[in-house]
Amino acid sequence: MKTIHKCRLLLAAIVLVIVHGHVFAVQALSKVSVQTLVLQVNGAKVEVDVYPPTATPTGAAILAHGGFRNRKTMAEHAQALAARGVLALAPNLPCLFDHRCNARAIVELVHQLRGTETFGPRVQRVVLVGFSAGGLSSLLAADTPGVVGFVGLDAFDQSLPNASENLGLAAASRLATETLLMRAPASRCNAESASAPWRSQLKALWRDELIAGASHCDFEAPTDWMCRLACGETDASRQALVRKGLLDAAARWLP
Repeated sequence: MKTIHKCRLLLAAIVLVIVHGHVFAVQALSKVSVQTLVLQVNGAKVEVDVYPPTATPTGAAILAHGGFRNRKTMAEHAQALAARGVLALAPNLPCLFDHRCNARAIVELVHQLRGTETFGPRVQRVVLVGFSAGGLSSLLAADTPGVVGFVGLDAFDQSLPNASENLGLAAASRLATETLLMRAPASRCNAESASAPWRSQLKALWRDELIAGASHCDFEAPTDWMCRLACGETDASRQALVRKGLLDAAARWLP
């Protein structure tokens, strides 16, 4: 009986720690504000959600959404980064199918972060985070001066006519920026794990994480019923692994 009682006490303590940790995280995110700016970026009007940290930022992160999605699907990732001291930007990417166009927009935002006070005090260190098609555009922009890290969240790649290799794979072979890849198992929604071949080409691959059982939708936050209907259900434990990887990257590259 004493053993059973001790086990119950231990279980209750574990649950209490988890609950308190969740409450603390929710409270931290609830303190993060957001401001929407409409900017001229690379010749296009772009809406950018800006999530400033409460203290002087350690650096900045630009979060690029997936194809046929928008900046709101990266909001919770942006809030989590801001709560850790990072100035987070979530733009609407201006081009639907032109990933180079979206890369140029990301490059322009990096220049604005480093060279202007559009978003507050200038920062010199920037991390690029991209989900799905936004991962490809972020990869294409990741060699920009000032970019200290790239996070690909179940990133997409694109084949080009008359090209011997995919657009992202070619860019990966030239990239010297440290990289974290987080991937789901192969499915039609991630083009059969199109970014997996990047691993062998990246010169500065920090981590490559395959999250067992993950759906494509586990990597954006928040997701919605449309993504789940097309690409599968999400799971809180898998989403927590994605968030942990993102915050690990911020701690490494924007200390």
